Amino acid sequence: MRNLIQSVLLLIVVFESAAGTYEVRYFQVGGTVKLPLPAGVDLKQHYVYWKLEGGPELAVQNPLGRKSTSEVEPWKNRLSWTDGNELMITNIQQENFGTFVCEVKRMSVVIRTITYKLLRLTATVKPSTPLLPRSTLSLTCNAETLQGHENPQIHWLNPHGERELNQQITKIATSQDNGKWTCVTTHNQIENKAYVSVTVVDLSPPTSQSQYTSKSRPLTIPCSIPAHISWGQINDTGIKEVHWHFIPKPGSSPQRLFSLSVGNPMTWKAEKDRGLRLVSEPKKKDLSLTRFRGKEGDEGDYVCALEFKNGVILNRTVHVQVLRITSSPGTELISGQQLNLTCGLGQPLPSDLRLKWFPPEQSSLLSSLTSDRHPAHLTIPEVGTGDSGKWRCELWRSKACVTFAEITLKIEPRLSVWMLVVICSVTVIVLLLLVLIFILCRRRQRKMRHLRHRLCQCKTPKPKGFYRT
Repeated sequence: MRNLIQSVLLLIVVFESAAGTYEVRYFQVGGTVKLPLPAGVDLKQHYVYWKLEGGPELAVQNPLGRKSTSEVEPWKNRLSWTDGNELMITNIQQENFGTFVCEVKRMSVVIRTITYKLLRLTATVKPSTPLLPRSTLSLTCNAETLQGHENPQIHWLNPHGERELNQQITKIATSQDNGKWTCVTTHNQIENKAYVSVTVVDLSPPTSQSQYTSKSRPLTIPCSIPAHISWGQINDTGIKEVHWHFIPKPGSSPQRLFSLSVGNPMTWKAEKDRGLRLVSEPKKKDLSLTRFRGKEGDEGDYVCALEFKNGVILNRTVHVQVLRITSSPGTELISGQQLNLTCGLGQPLPSDLRLKWFPPEQSSLLSSLTSDRHPAHLTIPEVGTGDSGKWRCELWRSKACVTFAEITLKIEPRLSVWMLVVICSVTVIVLLLLVLIFILCRRRQRKMRHLRHRLCQCKTPKPKGFYRT
């Protein structure tokens, strides 16, 4: 009796396994499908057969590990086995959706089956062309329904991985919306995904609103177009002009520095010469300006702008500040004088910036500058010759030096009493020698004039001797 009951239970288990399971999966047209085997399959003892329901056989695997896939269109070169023994279908098309059946057999007996119903998952974006910031962006995700089955739950993931709960999203586009959006369906705790790309034309986000330079450092004013945006996409949005402006002070009139012709070829035109030049040709999408050394007159706002035919203007403003060192009473001093050095931007430093001084190695002030944050103003009551040389002031943000300024001081030694006596003595001796030389020259000139006077005192002298009359 016990054996009979065990046999009945075994038959029930076998029949339930053979009846198999039914799963619904959602995939995007053009995507890749991976269909796993039923649980509990021993590939060293069982045969695996994949086929379309009521259709041809697609793939086979035997206990010896030999695998084969259909070479008949439309499946040729699109079916393969993964390392995990899943059936993989690449670039699935509209006509490939349907019901896929996997049968696991021992010899000719079916011991397990699993059936997958593939339904279409569609993600769409409007407009499909690149759009400008502040335009309307619409995203829709739809899953094909199956009568008698519960519809899946749908949500979106934005390009930053943040969850958006609505099946349809309508919003005002910003540069943060640029990238790949993911539509996620959840059915029976299994997730399937569809993807759609959104392109928002904009300038690259600035690494910092302020740029720092000095007369000791190069000046670079950054502006660029992101790598994922092409000039073709920018032209499709109706670009009108690209230009640079400079505003020296708040409220002052902007000065137009450069303008870019977006024709073919694209060329920059200089409108006001401030010694700046473009970093590279426009095709490389780097619109930055640069100069070998900064100047005090560089302070102000630099505006990089993309102007479109519909009136939209995309711009980035970079505020340039110049670090400078001032010395009072000057850069040439005598040992013993008081020296005042000031380093700064011409206004109080923000809390995230700090200064660090680096005096000459022999300076008397070197030992007192030990902390990471140094004062903007340094005073040396009596400078010495050790303070002569190059002084350096660095501007730091966090653990990085953003720029530095340098000044060279010349300190002459102070003259002692003995040095003054020696200098005066030498000066007197030199003056006496000059007077002596002058007197000797005058006496020599007098002697020469007196000798010529004695030799010749008449107008027509005659030689002495006898003459015949």
